Amino acid sequence: MSDLNKLSLKEKLGYGLGDGAANIAWRGVATFLFIFYTDVFGLSPVTVGVLFLVARFSDGISDVLMGVIGDRTKSKYGKFRPWILWTAIPLGIILSMLFTAPDLSSSGKIVYAYVTYIFFTLIYTANNVPYGALMAVMTGDDKERTSLGSFRMVGAFGGGMLVQGALLFLVAHFGNVNPDIVIDKLEEEKFRVTVSAPDNVENVNIKTENGIADFIWDDNTLSAEDNKPTHGKSFSIEANEKYAFIVSGEANIEAASISLIDQKKGYSNSMYIMSIFLSLFMFITFYTTKERVLPPKAQKNNLKRDLKDLVTNKPWLVLLVIGLLFNVYNSIKQGIVIIYFTHYLNNQLLAASFLIALMFASIGGAMITAPLGKRFGKRNLFIAALLFSGAVNSLFFFLGPTDYEAVFVLGVVSEFASAIFPTLFFVMLGDAADYSEFKNGRRATGLIYSAGSFATKFGGGIAGAIIGLVLGAFHYNGQDAASIEGAVPGIIMLMSWVPAVITVLAAGFMLIYPLNQKKIDEVTTELNNRRLKESTN
Repeated sequence: MSDLNKLSLKEKLGYGLGDGAANIAWRGVATFLFIFYTDVFGLSPVTVGVLFLVARFSDGISDVLMGVIGDRTKSKYGKFRPWILWTAIPLGIILSMLFTAPDLSSSGKIVYAYVTYIFFTLIYTANNVPYGALMAVMTGDDKERTSLGSFRMVGAFGGGMLVQGALLFLVAHFGNVNPDIVIDKLEEEKFRVTVSAPDNVENVNIKTENGIADFIWDDNTLSAEDNKPTHGKSFSIEANEKYAFIVSGEANIEAASISLIDQKKGYSNSMYIMSIFLSLFMFITFYTTKERVLPPKAQKNNLKRDLKDLVTNKPWLVLLVIGLLFNVYNSIKQGIVIIYFTHYLNNQLLAASFLIALMFASIGGAMITAPLGKRFGKRNLFIAALLFSGAVNSLFFFLGPTDYEAVFVLGVVSEFASAIFPTLFFVMLGDAADYSEFKNGRRATGLIYSAGSFATKFGGGIAGAIIGLVLGAFHYNGQDAASIEGAVPGIIMLMSWVPAVITVLAAGFMLIYPLNQKKIDEVTTELNNRRLKESTN
């Protein structure tokens, strides 16, 4: 391997931190924004689903434009690295704004959500398209790029672990309203719980630590229909006012086992901290990476030609569809986890442990991708991982609300396989860029990698729409406990067979992917020979 293609460990680690930063944003949004919008900000699930879908319609254009801009950027830092520097702080700011819930009217909340979410997708595009393209210009060797892809995914899952593992605990910490809790035992497994707080709080959530006990208001004026027993209540508190509940279904309830959380304050402060880490990681990526692979010296800027090369690039077209489908699959799984643990397993904090377990599984899957890809070929490995992950995930349909061990086992096994998807996908986009240069004598790396950003964002938008429509069909209202329990069948569907169907479709498309390992080796050898000739002329 020539020095042109050799990457140091420091550079691989630095590049991986960039996707760690991106996934603080993306997995934070994919995992927590839906429940934040419905349960904290007060939007309906259908409204949120439509928002996620509508906001993504412009992504195809913005992603392609960013690819074109990146290819034409000229600076002393290269074509793509400068964008990582320029967007580091703006991306952190807009992520913080997504999880800020200003006091607005119903229509004002919708407008705020649309504006901040659309700006988030645009800034994410300006950051992530150049970041993805950077992989293809750091080295011209496809095997070294596969190794780099593994480091990237380890970084991505590490960032996901940070936000998914820590956020709920941070929400509980920052959302603590310092309540005064008085518990009177009425009979075995039945208690009167009276709470008050020193400040006004617009929306708090009360439940037991185990999430099993049923709450009803201690108010004889309410009808049975208006006061159904639920595993917790959401309500507004006036300073120093007392609020009483009858709690049943658990033994030995004490003040320490009751949580009263201001989720609005908790989510906002927690995400502000995450945004600081995001920007810091982006700066490290910028300072530790280097661009080495340049377009052919004779290549002239020609947008029409670049676009023609793009739409006639069969590997790229297949990858675009595959990327869209597997991102729908992964985004549905991520988007429903907190809702599933909160409203079906009745243990929201356990979701943090589950998400951390998934991140460890993801890191394992990413690390094993390079040797498995080398042995079986990227296409064959991709198909096998799709079908296996989907089949395992469908088994969630048969689990009950107390099957915690089975939930963890199925989640970890499914995630181990699904971690292979993005690891291979971004490496294969680099192969598609090489193929275009091999076939056409031109290279538009940023344009090729725009598929990655588009697939990630639009796939997430479709997933959000699916979640919203399914929960809406079951009349889910995140601020009404009775409607939540009626939507449990829909929550189970979204956690199990609904995403699994997507993997079958993706595997079918991957069968027509034309670049096997023999062809990739031919392309790599030819391009390296061309670059060697150019460097000696």
